Amino acid sequence: MYENLLQIVMNLGSPEVLVVGDFMLDVYIYGDALKISPEAPVPVLKIDHIEHRCGGAGSVAADLAALGAAVYCLGVMGDDRDSEIIKTKLIEAGADISGLFKANNRPTISKQRLIGMAQHLHRQQLMRMDRESAEPLSDELNEAILKSYKDRLPQVNMVCLQDYNKGLLSDLLCREMIRLANKANKKVLVDPSQSSDYSKYTGATAITPNRKESSAAAGFDVTDEETAARAADHLFQELQLDAVVITLDKEGAYLKTADKSLMVPTRPRSVYDVTGAGDMVLAAIAAALAAGCDYETAVKLSNIAGGIEVEKFGTATVTTEEIADEITGQVRGTGGKIREVDSLIRVLDRHRRQRKIIVFTNGCFDVLHRGHIEYLKFCRRQGDVVVAGLNSDSSVKMIKGSDRPINNQHDRAALLAALEMVDYITVFTEPDPMSLIRKVRPDILVKGEDWAVKGIVGREFVESYGGKVALAPLVESKSSSATIEKIKSLDTETQ
Repeated sequence: MYENLLQIVMNLGSPEVLVVGDFMLDVYIYGDALKISPEAPVPVLKIDHIEHRCGGAGSVAADLAALGAAVYCLGVMGDDRDSEIIKTKLIEAGADISGLFKANNRPTISKQRLIGMAQHLHRQQLMRMDRESAEPLSDELNEAILKSYKDRLPQVNMVCLQDYNKGLLSDLLCREMIRLANKANKKVLVDPSQSSDYSKYTGATAITPNRKESSAAAGFDVTDEETAARAADHLFQELQLDAVVITLDKEGAYLKTADKSLMVPTRPRSVYDVTGAGDMVLAAIAAALAAGCDYETAVKLSNIAGGIEVEKFGTATVTTEEIADEITGQVRGTGGKIREVDSLIRVLDRHRRQRKIIVFTNGCFDVLHRGHIEYLKFCRRQGDVVVAGLNSDSSVKMIKGSDRPINNQHDRAALLAALEMVDYITVFTEPDPMSLIRKVRPDILVKGEDWAVKGIVGREFVESYGGKVALAPLVESKSSSATIEKIKSLDTETQ
Protein backbone atom coordinates (compact mmCIF):
# COMPACT_ATOMS: atom_id res chain seq x y z
CA MET A 1 0.00 0.00 0.00
CA TYR A 2 2.66 2.51 1.07
CA GLU A 3 4.77 1.87 -2.04
CA ASN A 4 1.72 2.71 -4.19
CA LEU A 5 1.06 5.89 -2.18
CA LEU A 6 4.69 6.94 -2.54
CA GLN A 7 4.52 6.55 -6.31
CA ILE A 8 1.30 8.59 -6.43
CA VAL A 9 2.75 11.40 -4.29
CA MET A 10 5.78 11.72 -6.54
CA ASN A 11 3.51 11.96 -9.60
CA LEU A 12 0.79 14.35 -8.49
CA GLY A 13 1.59 16.65 -11.40
CA SER A 14 0.40 20.26 -11.63
CA PRO A 15 -3.41 20.33 -11.72
CA GLU A 16 -5.11 23.70 -12.14
CA VAL A 17 -7.41 24.40 -9.21
CA LEU A 18 -9.77 27.31 -8.59
CA VAL A 19 -10.01 28.12 -4.88
CA VAL A 20 -13.08 30.17 -3.90
CA GLY A 21 -13.78 31.29 -0.36
CA ASP A 22 -12.95 33.48 2.59
CA PHE A 23 -9.32 34.58 2.35
CA MET A 24 -7.81 35.50 5.70
CA LEU A 25 -4.56 36.68 7.25
CA ASP A 26 -3.24 34.71 10.20
CA VAL A 27 -0.94 36.80 12.40
CA TYR A 28 1.26 35.18 15.05
CA ILE A 29 2.78 37.54 17.60
CA TYR A 30 5.48 35.64 19.50
CA GLY A 31 7.00 36.76 22.75
CA ASP A 32 8.37 35.61 26.06
CA ALA A 33 5.84 35.58 28.88
CA LEU A 34 8.26 36.85 31.48
CA LYS A 35 6.06 38.09 34.28
CA ILE A 36 2.59 38.97 35.49
CA SER A 37 1.52 42.58 34.96
CA PRO A 38 1.39 44.76 38.12
CA GLU A 39 -1.67 46.44 36.59
CA ALA A 40 -3.83 43.30 36.30
CA PRO A 41 -3.45 39.51 36.78
CA VAL A 42 -2.39 38.90 33.15
CA PRO A 43 0.90 37.77 31.62
CA VAL A 44 3.18 40.40 30.10
CA LEU A 45 4.30 39.43 26.60
CA LYS A 46 7.66 40.82 25.51
CA ILE A 47 7.36 40.64 21.71
CA ASP A 48 10.14 38.75 19.96
CA HIS A 49 8.87 38.52 16.38
CA ILE A 50 5.71 38.51 14.24
CA GLU A 51 4.75 36.03 11.52
CA HIS A 52 2.12 36.40 8.79
CA ARG A 53 0.55 33.35 7.14
CA CYS A 54 -2.29 32.67 4.72
CA GLY A 55 -5.48 31.61 6.46
CA GLY A 56 -8.89 30.33 5.40
CA ALA A 57 -9.14 29.89 1.65
CA GLY A 58 -5.64 31.38 1.45
CA SER A 59 -4.39 28.42 3.45
CA VAL A 60 -6.00 26.00 0.97
CA ALA A 61 -4.40 27.89 -1.92
CA ALA A 62 -0.96 27.81 -0.27
CA ASP A 63 -1.36 24.11 0.55
CA LEU A 64 -2.27 23.27 -3.03
CA ALA A 65 0.66 25.30 -4.38
CA ALA A 66 3.02 23.44 -2.02
CA LEU A 67 1.70 20.18 -3.49
CA GLY A 68 2.54 21.38 -7.00
CA ALA A 69 -0.84 22.67 -8.18
CA ALA A 70 -1.41 25.78 -10.26
CA VAL A 71 -3.82 27.76 -8.07
CA TYR A 72 -6.26 30.53 -8.95
CA CYS A 73 -7.73 32.53 -6.06
CA LEU A 74 -11.23 34.01 -6.08
CA GLY A 75 -12.47 36.03 -3.12
CA VAL A 76 -12.88 39.41 -1.45
CA MET A 77 -10.56 41.49 0.73
CA GLY A 78 -10.58 44.91 2.27
CA ASP A 79 -8.64 47.93 1.07
CA ASP A 80 -6.01 47.75 3.80
CA ARG A 81 -2.48 46.68 4.68
CA ASP A 82 -3.58 43.15 5.64
CA SER A 83 -4.83 42.50 2.11
CA GLU A 84 -1.44 43.50 0.69
CA ILE A 85 0.31 41.11 3.07
CA ILE A 86 -1.94 38.19 2.05
CA LYS A 87 -1.47 38.93 -1.64
CA THR A 88 2.30 39.02 -1.21
CA LYS A 89 2.27 35.72 0.65
CA LEU A 90 0.07 34.08 -2.01
CA ILE A 91 2.29 35.36 -4.82
CA GLU A 92 5.33 33.98 -2.98
CA ALA A 93 3.53 30.63 -2.74
CA GLY A 94 2.98 30.69 -6.50
CA ALA A 95 -0.77 31.40 -6.62
CA ASP A 96 -2.62 33.59 -9.15
CA ILE A 97 -4.33 36.44 -7.23
CA SER A 98 -6.04 38.18 -10.16
CA GLY A 99 -9.42 37.04 -8.80
CA LEU A 100 -9.09 38.74 -5.41
CA PHE A 101 -11.51 41.67 -5.37
CA LYS A 102 -11.27 44.75 -3.18
CA ALA A 103 -14.21 45.85 -1.03
CA ASN A 104 -13.97 49.30 0.53
CA ASN A 105 -16.71 48.75 3.10
CA ARG A 106 -15.23 45.71 4.88
CA PRO A 107 -11.87 44.82 6.44
CA THR A 108 -9.65 41.99 5.34
CA ILE A 109 -10.43 39.09 7.66
CA SER A 110 -7.57 38.66 10.11
CA LYS A 111 -6.90 36.52 13.17
CA GLN A 112 -4.18 37.76 15.47
CA ARG A 113 -2.82 35.24 17.94
CA LEU A 114 -0.68 36.16 20.92
CA ILE A 115 1.81 33.35 21.50
CA GLY A 116 3.64 33.19 24.81
CA MET A 117 6.93 31.29 24.98
CA ALA A 118 8.74 29.99 28.04
CA GLN A 119 12.50 30.50 27.65
CA HIS A 120 12.08 30.84 23.85
CA LEU A 121 11.02 27.16 23.63
CA HIS A 122 7.45 26.12 24.39
CA ARG A 123 4.68 27.99 22.58
CA GLN A 124 1.28 28.60 24.18
CA GLN A 125 -1.55 30.57 22.57
CA LEU A 126 -2.71 33.20 25.06
CA MET A 127 -5.41 34.99 23.09
CA ARG A 128 -6.89 35.37 19.61
CA MET A 129 -8.26 38.65 18.26
CA ASP A 130 -10.42 38.56 15.11
CA ARG A 131 -11.18 41.38 12.70
CA GLU A 132 -13.87 40.59 10.16
CA SER A 133 -17.16 41.35 8.51
CA ALA A 134 -19.68 38.62 7.68
CA GLU A 135 -22.13 40.96 5.97
CA PRO A 136 -23.45 39.87 2.54
CA LEU A 137 -21.60 41.26 -0.47
CA SER A 138 -23.11 43.93 -2.65
CA ASP A 139 -24.92 42.90 -5.82
CA GLU A 140 -22.17 44.51 -7.91
CA LEU A 141 -19.44 42.53 -6.13
CA ASN A 142 -21.41 39.28 -6.42
CA GLU A 143 -21.79 39.84 -10.16
CA ALA A 144 -18.06 40.57 -10.56
CA ILE A 145 -17.11 37.42 -8.65
CA LEU A 146 -19.51 35.24 -10.63
CA LYS A 147 -18.19 36.65 -13.92
CA SER A 148 -14.62 35.91 -12.87
CA TYR A 149 -15.68 32.39 -11.86
CA LYS A 150 -17.29 31.78 -15.27
CA ASP A 151 -14.20 33.08 -17.07
CA ARG A 152 -11.79 30.89 -15.11
CA LEU A 153 -13.88 27.69 -14.88
CA PRO A 154 -13.08 26.30 -18.37
CA GLN A 155 -9.32 26.50 -17.64
CA VAL A 156 -9.22 24.53 -14.38
CA ASN A 157 -9.40 20.85 -13.46
CA MET A 158 -11.52 21.35 -10.37
CA VAL A 159 -12.98 23.84 -7.88
CA CYS A 160 -12.46 24.05 -4.11
CA LEU A 161 -15.00 25.98 -2.05
CA GLN A 162 -13.64 26.93 1.39
CA ASP A 163 -16.59 28.31 3.35
CA TYR A 164 -16.10 30.05 6.70
CA ASN A 165 -19.51 31.74 6.52
CA LYS A 166 -18.06 35.25 6.22
CA GLY A 167 -20.44 36.54 3.59
CA LEU A 168 -18.90 35.39 0.33
CA LEU A 169 -20.43 31.97 -0.33
CA SER A 170 -24.08 32.92 0.01
CA ASP A 171 -26.78 30.37 -0.78
CA LEU A 172 -27.41 31.82 -4.23
CA LEU A 173 -23.76 32.19 -5.22
CA CYS A 174 -22.76 28.77 -3.89
CA ARG A 175 -25.61 26.99 -5.68
CA GLU A 176 -24.82 28.80 -8.95
CA MET A 177 -21.11 27.95 -8.75
CA ILE A 178 -21.90 24.27 -8.20
CA ARG A 179 -24.44 24.29 -11.05
CA LEU A 180 -21.95 25.86 -13.46
CA ALA A 181 -19.18 23.44 -12.44
CA ASN A 182 -21.45 20.45 -12.97
CA LYS A 183 -22.46 21.79 -16.37
CA ALA A 184 -18.77 22.13 -17.27
CA ASN A 185 -18.05 18.62 -15.91
CA LYS A 186 -15.70 19.95 -13.21
CA LYS A 187 -15.41 18.45 -9.73
CA VAL A 188 -16.39 20.70 -6.80
CA LEU A 189 -14.93 19.93 -3.37
CA VAL A 190 -16.38 21.74 -0.35
CA ASP A 191 -14.97 22.37 3.11
CA PRO A 192 -18.23 23.58 4.69
CA SER A 193 -18.95 26.07 7.42
CA GLN A 194 -20.61 24.96 10.64
CA SER A 195 -24.36 25.04 10.04
CA SER A 196 -27.46 22.95 10.45
CA ASP A 197 -28.41 23.61 6.83
CA TYR A 198 -26.08 22.34 4.10
CA SER A 199 -28.62 22.60 1.30
CA LYS A 200 -26.54 25.20 -0.59
CA TYR A 201 -23.90 22.50 -1.19
CA THR A 202 -26.39 20.20 -2.97
CA GLY A 203 -24.89 18.70 -6.11
CA ALA A 204 -21.26 19.24 -5.16
CA THR A 205 -18.83 16.40 -5.85
CA ALA A 206 -17.58 15.90 -2.31
CA ILE A 207 -17.77 17.52 1.10
CA THR A 208 -15.22 17.34 3.95
CA PRO A 209 -16.81 18.38 7.27
CA ASN A 210 -15.04 17.72 10.56
CA ARG A 211 -16.61 16.02 13.55
CA LYS A 212 -18.23 19.18 14.91
CA GLU A 213 -19.52 20.37 11.53
CA SER A 214 -20.99 16.99 10.60
CA SER A 215 -22.71 16.81 13.98
CA ALA A 216 -24.40 20.18 13.35
CA ALA A 217 -25.44 19.22 9.82
CA ALA A 218 -26.73 15.75 10.71
CA GLY A 219 -28.55 16.82 13.87
CA PHE A 220 -26.82 14.40 16.26
CA ASP A 221 -23.38 14.05 17.83
CA VAL A 222 -20.78 12.24 15.77
CA THR A 223 -18.78 10.38 18.41
CA ASP A 224 -17.63 7.12 16.83
CA GLU A 225 -17.56 5.10 13.62
CA GLU A 226 -21.24 4.17 13.88
CA THR A 227 -22.49 7.75 14.24
CA ALA A 228 -20.00 8.92 11.58
CA ALA A 229 -21.48 6.35 9.19
CA ARG A 230 -25.01 7.60 9.92
CA ALA A 231 -24.00 11.24 9.39
CA ALA A 232 -22.12 10.44 6.19
CA ASP A 233 -25.06 8.48 4.79
CA HIS A 234 -27.44 11.34 5.67
CA LEU A 235 -25.29 13.96 3.93
CA PHE A 236 -24.61 11.70 0.95
CA GLN A 237 -28.32 11.15 0.29
CA GLU A 238 -29.55 14.62 1.26
CA LEU A 239 -27.02 16.58 -0.82
CA GLN A 240 -26.71 14.18 -3.79
CA LEU A 241 -22.93 13.95 -3.50
CA ASP A 242 -20.35 11.61 -5.00
CA ALA A 243 -18.49 11.39 -1.69
CA VAL A 244 -18.60 12.46 1.95
CA VAL A 245 -15.38 12.59 3.96
CA ILE A 246 -15.90 13.23 7.67
CA THR A 247 -12.59 13.99 9.36
CA LEU A 248 -12.36 12.50 12.84
CA ASP A 249 -9.17 13.90 14.36
CA LYS A 250 -6.75 11.19 15.56
CA GLU A 251 -9.12 8.42 14.42
CA GLY A 252 -8.73 9.32 10.74
CA ALA A 253 -11.69 9.89 8.42
CA TYR A 254 -14.95 8.21 7.48
CA LEU A 255 -15.53 7.85 3.72
CA LYS A 256 -18.91 7.37 2.07
CA THR A 257 -19.35 6.88 -1.68
CA ALA A 258 -21.89 5.01 -3.80
CA ASP A 259 -19.95 1.75 -3.40
CA LYS A 260 -17.82 2.32 -0.28
CA SER A 261 -18.55 3.01 3.36
CA LEU A 262 -15.47 2.66 5.52
CA MET A 263 -13.23 4.13 8.18
CA VAL A 264 -9.84 5.24 6.83
CA PRO A 265 -7.58 5.19 9.89
CA THR A 266 -4.50 7.31 10.50
CA ARG A 267 -1.56 6.79 12.81
CA PRO A 268 -1.55 8.52 16.22
CA ARG A 269 0.19 11.90 16.31
CA SER A 270 1.68 14.32 18.79
CA VAL A 271 -0.76 17.10 17.94
CA TYR A 272 0.82 20.53 18.25
CA ASP A 273 -1.92 22.67 16.70
CA VAL A 274 -5.05 21.75 14.70
CA THR A 275 -5.21 25.18 13.00
CA GLY A 276 -5.33 24.68 9.23
CA ALA A 277 -5.84 20.91 9.36
CA GLY A 278 -9.15 21.07 7.46
CA ASP A 279 -7.55 23.28 4.80
CA MET A 280 -4.77 20.75 4.33
CA VAL A 281 -7.23 17.84 4.03
CA LEU A 282 -9.22 19.65 1.33
CA ALA A 283 -6.06 20.53 -0.61
CA ALA A 284 -4.63 17.01 -0.42
CA ILE A 285 -7.88 15.38 -1.57
CA ALA A 286 -8.15 17.85 -4.45
CA ALA A 287 -4.57 17.22 -5.58
CA ALA A 288 -4.99 13.44 -5.34
CA LEU A 289 -8.31 13.36 -7.22
CA ALA A 290 -6.87 15.62 -9.93
CA ALA A 291 -4.04 13.09 -10.31
CA GLY A 292 -6.61 10.36 -10.99
CA CYS A 293 -6.74 8.72 -7.55
CA ASP A 294 -9.86 7.06 -6.24
CA TYR A 295 -11.50 8.49 -3.11
CA GLU A 296 -10.04 5.95 -0.70
CA THR A 297 -6.49 6.65 -1.87
CA ALA A 298 -7.14 10.41 -1.79
CA VAL A 299 -8.34 10.18 1.82
CA LYS A 300 -5.32 8.09 2.81
CA LEU A 301 -3.05 10.78 1.40
CA SER A 302 -5.05 13.52 3.10
CA ASN A 303 -4.71 11.68 6.44
CA ILE A 304 -0.94 11.71 6.04
CA ALA A 305 -0.80 15.35 4.94
CA GLY A 306 -3.20 16.48 7.68
CA GLY A 307 -1.22 14.49 10.23
CA ILE A 308 2.00 16.27 9.28
CA GLU A 309 0.23 19.63 9.41
CA VAL A 310 -1.07 19.24 12.98
CA GLU A 311 2.46 18.52 14.18
CA LYS A 312 3.36 22.04 13.09
CA PHE A 313 2.43 25.25 14.86
CA GLY A 314 -0.34 27.32 13.31
CA THR A 315 -1.45 27.24 9.68
CA ALA A 316 1.34 25.57 7.72
CA THR A 317 1.84 24.00 4.32
CA VAL A 318 2.98 20.43 3.65
CA THR A 319 5.08 19.54 0.62
CA THR A 320 5.13 16.39 -1.47
CA GLU A 321 8.67 15.80 -0.17
CA GLU A 322 7.39 15.82 3.43
CA ILE A 323 4.60 13.38 2.55
CA ALA A 324 7.10 11.13 0.75
CA ASP A 325 9.39 11.19 3.80
CA GLU A 326 6.45 10.29 6.03
CA ILE A 327 5.40 7.39 3.80
CA THR A 328 8.97 6.11 3.67
CA GLY A 329 9.12 6.27 7.45
CA GLN A 330 5.88 4.30 7.76
CA VAL A 331 7.25 1.63 5.43
CA ARG A 332 10.36 1.29 7.54
CA GLY A 333 8.71 1.68 10.95
CA THR A 334 11.29 2.96 13.42
CA GLY A 335 13.76 2.69 10.55
CA GLY A 336 12.29 5.96 9.34
CA LYS A 337 14.37 7.59 12.05
CA ILE A 338 17.58 6.26 10.55
CA ARG A 339 18.71 8.67 7.84
CA GLU A 340 21.52 9.19 5.39
CA VAL A 341 23.04 12.62 5.95
CA ASP A 342 21.44 14.27 2.90
CA SER A 343 17.98 13.01 3.89
CA LEU A 344 18.58 14.15 7.47
CA ILE A 345 19.52 17.66 6.39
CA ARG A 346 16.34 17.95 4.32
CA VAL A 347 14.09 16.91 7.19
CA LEU A 348 15.93 19.21 9.63
CA ASP A 349 15.37 22.12 7.24
CA ARG A 350 11.67 21.37 7.51
CA HIS A 351 11.82 21.39 11.30
CA ARG A 352 13.68 24.70 11.27
CA ARG A 353 10.93 26.27 9.20
CA GLN A 354 8.63 25.16 12.01
CA ARG A 355 10.96 26.97 14.45
CA LYS A 356 11.88 23.71 16.19
CA ILE A 357 14.96 23.57 18.44
CA ILE A 358 17.48 21.05 17.00
CA VAL A 359 19.54 19.12 19.56
CA PHE A 360 22.58 17.10 18.50
CA THR A 361 24.70 14.58 20.34
CA ASN A 362 27.00 11.80 19.24
CA GLY A 363 28.56 8.62 20.50
CA CYS A 364 29.17 4.90 20.05
CA PHE A 365 26.09 3.84 22.06
CA ASP A 366 27.46 0.31 22.30
CA VAL A 367 25.69 -1.96 24.84
CA LEU A 368 22.92 0.42 25.93
CA HIS A 369 22.57 0.96 29.69
CA ARG A 370 20.85 3.28 32.16
CA GLY A 371 23.49 5.96 31.69
CA HIS A 372 22.62 6.19 28.00
CA ILE A 373 18.92 6.46 28.78
CA GLU A 374 19.37 9.28 31.32
CA TYR A 375 21.73 11.03 28.92
CA LEU A 376 19.21 10.91 26.05
CA LYS A 377 16.43 12.08 28.37
CA PHE A 378 18.62 15.09 29.13
CA CYS A 379 18.99 15.70 25.38
CA ARG A 380 15.21 15.60 24.94
CA ARG A 381 14.72 18.25 27.63
CA GLN A 382 16.97 20.67 25.74
CA GLY A 383 14.74 21.12 22.68
CA ASP A 384 12.26 19.71 20.18
CA VAL A 385 14.20 17.41 17.82
CA VAL A 386 16.99 15.10 19.01
CA VAL A 387 19.56 13.93 16.46
CA ALA A 388 22.07 11.24 17.42
CA GLY A 389 25.28 10.96 15.41
CA LEU A 390 26.33 7.31 15.65
CA ASN A 391 29.95 6.24 15.21
CA SER A 392 30.31 3.63 12.49
CA ASP A 393 31.91 0.28 13.31
CA SER A 394 35.20 1.37 11.76
CA SER A 395 35.35 4.61 13.76
CA VAL A 396 34.48 2.76 16.99
CA LYS A 397 37.44 0.44 16.39
CA MET A 398 39.71 3.46 15.97
CA ILE A 399 38.47 4.91 19.27
CA LYS A 400 37.86 1.83 21.44
CA GLY A 401 40.13 -0.83 19.96
CA SER A 402 39.85 -3.82 17.65
CA ASP A 403 37.50 -5.76 19.95
CA ARG A 404 34.79 -3.12 19.77
CA PRO A 405 31.99 -2.52 19.04
CA ILE A 406 30.12 -5.41 20.62
CA ASN A 407 27.03 -4.59 18.52
CA ASN A 408 27.36 -3.57 14.88
CA GLN A 409 26.22 -0.15 13.66
CA HIS A 410 22.94 -1.46 12.23
CA ASP A 411 21.94 -3.03 15.55
CA ARG A 412 23.03 0.03 17.52
CA ALA A 413 21.03 2.32 15.21
CA ALA A 414 17.95 0.10 15.52
CA LEU A 415 18.13 0.20 19.32
CA LEU A 416 18.40 4.00 19.33
CA ALA A 417 15.49 4.25 16.89
CA ALA A 418 13.31 2.31 19.33
CA LEU A 419 13.80 5.00 22.00
CA GLU A 420 11.15 7.73 22.10
CA MET A 421 13.75 10.31 23.17
CA VAL A 422 15.55 10.07 19.81
CA ASP A 423 14.05 11.48 16.61
CA TYR A 424 16.80 10.77 14.06
CA ILE A 425 19.98 8.73 13.83
CA THR A 426 22.70 9.09 11.25
CA VAL A 427 25.94 7.10 11.05
CA PHE A 428 29.26 8.88 10.50
CA THR A 429 32.59 7.24 9.65
CA GLU A 430 35.07 9.92 10.77
CA PRO A 431 36.85 9.62 14.14
CA ASP A 432 35.12 12.77 15.39
CA PRO A 433 31.74 14.35 14.50
CA MET A 434 32.99 17.78 13.38
CA SER A 435 32.04 17.33 9.72
CA LEU A 436 28.57 16.11 10.69
CA ILE A 437 28.05 18.94 13.18
CA ARG A 438 28.83 21.46 10.42
CA LYS A 439 26.12 19.91 8.26
CA VAL A 440 23.51 19.57 11.03
CA ARG A 441 24.14 23.06 12.53
CA PRO A 442 22.36 22.21 15.80
CA ASP A 443 20.86 24.82 18.10
CA ILE A 444 22.04 22.80 21.10
CA LEU A 445 25.13 20.54 21.21
CA VAL A 446 25.05 18.04 24.09
CA LYS A 447 27.99 16.13 25.56
CA GLY A 448 28.62 14.46 28.90
CA GLU A 449 30.07 16.69 31.61
CA ASP A 450 33.30 14.67 31.54
CA TRP A 451 34.04 16.28 28.16
CA ALA A 452 34.34 19.75 29.71
CA VAL A 453 38.02 19.04 30.46
CA LYS A 454 38.75 16.93 27.36
CA GLY A 455 37.44 19.61 25.01
CA ILE A 456 34.12 19.45 23.17
CA VAL A 457 34.37 18.93 19.42
CA GLY A 458 32.18 21.49 17.66
CA ARG A 459 31.81 23.94 20.58
CA GLU A 460 33.39 26.92 18.80
CA PHE A 461 31.46 26.27 15.60
CA VAL A 462 28.06 25.96 17.33
CA GLU A 463 28.64 29.04 19.50
CA SER A 464 29.78 31.05 16.44
CA TYR A 465 26.18 31.30 15.15
CA GLY A 466 24.47 31.64 18.54
CA GLY A 467 24.03 27.95 19.39
CA LYS A 468 24.66 26.58 22.84
CA VAL A 469 26.54 23.68 24.44
CA ALA A 470 24.85 21.73 27.23
CA LEU A 471 26.72 19.34 29.54
CA ALA A 472 24.76 16.29 30.68
CA PRO A 473 25.37 14.89 34.17
CA LEU A 474 26.79 11.37 34.27
CA VAL A 475 25.25 8.40 36.03
CA GLU A 476 27.97 7.11 38.32
CA SER A 477 29.63 3.79 37.40
CA LYS A 478 27.45 3.36 34.30
CA SER A 479 29.30 2.91 30.99
CA SER A 480 29.50 0.43 28.14
CA SER A 481 33.11 -0.39 29.02
CA ALA A 482 32.18 -1.12 32.65
CA THR A 483 29.28 -3.30 31.54
CA ILE A 484 31.48 -5.25 29.13
CA GLU A 485 34.18 -5.77 31.76
CA LYS A 486 31.56 -7.05 34.21
CA ILE A 487 30.28 -9.54 31.65
CA LYS A 488 33.85 -10.68 30.99
CA SER A 489 34.50 -11.17 34.73
CA LEU A 490 31.32 -13.22 35.09
CA ASP A 491 32.38 -15.36 32.16
CA THR A 492 35.79 -15.92 33.78
CA GLU A 493 34.20 -16.95 37.08
CA THR A 494 32.09 -19.64 35.41
CA GLN A 495 35.04 -21.25 33.67
